[in-house]
Amino acid sequence: MKKIIAFAGSNSSTSMNHALVVCAVQKLVRTESTVIRLTDYPLPMFGEDIEREEGYPEILKELLSEIKEADGLLLSVNEHNGTVSAFFKNVMDWLSRLEYKFLTDKKVFLMSTSDGRRGALSANEYTAGVLPRFGAAEIHTFQLPSFATNFKDGVIIDQTLNTALETKLAEFEAIL
Repeated sequence: MKKIIAFAGSNSSTSMNHALVVCAVQKLVRTESTVIRLTDYPLPMFGEDIEREEGYPEILKELLSEIKEADGLLLSVNEHNGTVSAFFKNVMDWLSRLEYKFLTDKKVFLMSTSDGRRGALSANEYTAGVLPRFGAAEIHTFQLPSFATNFKDGVIIDQTLNTALETKLAEFEAIL
């Protein structure tokens, strides 16, 4: 059975993107999934001086190992001021310094959500554009707009959006 690692790009303890990840993982039927929180991998703000003087944190190596052991990634990025959060960008910066092509041949299901009508589309588009630089082989995307309206008690309540997510997840599982 193929393995997926799933996480949100947010460091909020009440992250709507983490809630979306948990919801999506429950819809997967042909894969073994592990949901993690990136906050369990605390990293300092990336800087060349830290990299040179202290090297790579052991926790970073653990995260890279988990990613490399998976056949695919399911992630949901949050949006701050029209782009990804500094937290998520920092994790990507560290991973890419440890191994630039840390996503070699990985298939990625990329989601985003927000309370806005675009569902963090800018962060989603940015991330979809940058992941191939790190070796991602294929990227499937989904945005959930108006989170507070469309998501309740761990499920997407808008049937059209729920069906769209289920269809896209089935397509993603089929290519793993």
